[in-house]
Parts: sequence; C-alpha cells; structure tokens
Amino acid sequence: MEASRSHDNADAHALAEACANTMWQDDRASKGLGMSLQRIAPGEAVMSMTVRKDMTNGHGICHGGFIFTLADSTFAFACNTYDQRTVAQQCAVTFLRAVSEGETLTAHAVERNRAGRGGVYDVTVRDSSNTVVAEFRGHSRTISGRLLGSDDHDQNSK
Repeated sequence: MEASRSHDNADAHALAEACANTMWQDDRASKGLGMSLQRIAPGEAVMSMTVRKDMTNGHGICHGGFIFTLADSTFAFACNTYDQRTVAQQCAVTFLRAVSEGETLTAHAVERNRAGRGGVYDVTVRDSSNTVVAEFRGHSRTISGRLLGSDDHDQNSK
C-alpha cells in the first residue's frame, strides 16, 4: 500500500511539472516581467520576481499591480497542475508593506480546496528578508480542454 501511494505521489508530481513546463512555454507575461518558477507540486507553486525601476510608481515603491501579477501567475501555475485548463474566477489581494526597487519577491501558492470545477488558493508574497508584503486569495474555475493534449486524444487512449 505504501509503495502504491509513493508511486501515485510521484505520478502527481510528474504531471504537475509537465503542466507547468507546457504553460511556461507560452507565458509571455510572466517571462516579460522577469518571473521565474522556483517550485511546482500538485496544487502548489513558488515563483519569484525582482522589482525593477520600471515597476515603481510615483511614490518610488513597487506598483501594487506588479505584486498582484506575481501572485496571480503563481496562483495560475498552482491551479493548473492537474492537466485541466483552469482560469481565475475571482481574486483579491491585501497589500501589507511597501516594496522597494531591487527587492526580490517570492510568492508561494497553496491549494486550500478543490471540488467540482472550482478551487480556492492562498498566495503569500514575501520580500528578500522573508517579510510578508501581500496576501492574495484566488478562486479558480476549470474550463474545457487539457494542457497536455486534446480531449479527443485522451478519450481515444482510454
């Protein structure tokens, strides 16, 4: 029984990595902002991004939209680890601390619940000193299609 559970866990991790690799290939937004995918697991993702000068606002701090985008991208990778195309249905962010240019932000997304076509994910964004700068909650919704191939192919292989 334990060997079977270990095999299932390895399969789930391999599926999550394959989904992330497929998504990353076409994710021009995350790449363009200098994000990097640090870790992926079923229902979980860690991404980082360094705040550039062109990401600062009129107060000389990181524009909140960039912090939101890092959290949103991390959420997207976490909820797309099951080979079902999944999008954001609703998201909210709370900004807790200002972030300066040059800081490297790290976002960690964790699945809280997934049932039917919906899911709930929490993302914590931390700065270089490991201080929490934002908390984000995203609600996901699966849509038609798979990341790793067409639905027709999946039905034919069963």
